[in-house]
Amino acid sequence: MLPFPPPLAPMLGTLADELPEGPEWCYEPKWDGFRALVFRDGDTVELRSRDDRPLLRYFPELEQPLKDALPEVAVADGEIVVARDGALDFEALQLRLHPAASRIRKLSGEIPAAVVLWDLLGRAEEDLRERALSERLAALDAALVPNETVLRSPCTTDRAVASDWYHRFQGAGFDGVMAKRLSDPYQPGKRALVKVKHVRTLDAAVLGFRWHKTGWGTEVGSLVLGLYDDEGQVHPIGVASSFTKKERLRLAGELAPLCDGAEHPWAKWEGHERRPDVHSRWNAGRDLSWEPIRSGLVVEVTTTQHNRARLRHPAHVVRWRPDRDPAGCGLDQLAIGVPAELSALFER
Repeated sequence: MLPFPPPLAPMLGTLADELPEGPEWCYEPKWDGFRALVFRDGDTVELRSRDDRPLLRYFPELEQPLKDALPEVAVADGEIVVARDGALDFEALQLRLHPAASRIRKLSGEIPAAVVLWDLLGRAEEDLRERALSERLAALDAALVPNETVLRSPCTTDRAVASDWYHRFQGAGFDGVMAKRLSDPYQPGKRALVKVKHVRTLDAAVLGFRWHKTGWGTEVGSLVLGLYDDEGQVHPIGVASSFTKKERLRLAGELAPLCDGAEHPWAKWEGHERRPDVHSRWNAGRDLSWEPIRSGLVVEVTTTQHNRARLRHPAHVVRWRPDRDPAGCGLDQLAIGVPAELSALFER
């Protein structure tokens, strides 16, 4: 019998600019996946999302490995991830959330997921939530039998190692680094953890813009950004947004005259899988129409999440770069390294 039943609100983090320092802290990579609380009671395994939605139906391949890795009765905290080509692939993970059972079965073989665990909250009839994190980590290490699908998240008390993770893991599917007090109990739903997220700066060509939701011809809502590959082909990578109303009006006056009706080489993106007007089931109801403009504009932006080909979230404009040639804005700015620790973890 479980020491406590679901639902359980997971412990959360609050943003900080720097990793805290001191012997009371431990550090973990911040995994980019779906938060998952695992409840195992004998032959019954439940995976619950951050907002208490059932996840196991989408990831049936995780059930038996979780039974193999965890004690007969256990509650654990972690993340569902997909690793491909030496990095975490959040887009592939999103594809797993499909409504059709036949498609779920097919994808479980083609895009298998894994579970990374970092906390043990219950074992047998014992509720561990009031125990210090140091005790819960020791209990997790004693109870968990990792396999190729159920993994133990790396953890260190050395801030220098955590700082190295922060810089080397950037772009490989990690959001940054989490810091946790070793003396803290588990605090459901509270932002008692510290997270330091990656921020990358890059120069991008402005290929066009989308009008603001106030209506066509009124204000600019976002800029469509692109980067060039080694062959000189430009690739759309996402958008920059979050402008004030004053900035949106100013941009409308400056960019609208550049929509001169010319056949810009990126206006249609025929055959390009990442054209800025393509719809998916994640944005099926959104208007993705956009206005291509003449080449020549470059903007410096910051982004917190990206992969080798695109930005995961809208970027933020730092400044315009009239001194830069758009063709010099290379796709290599999104290059990522392959962390040896990640490769070793998933090559068990």
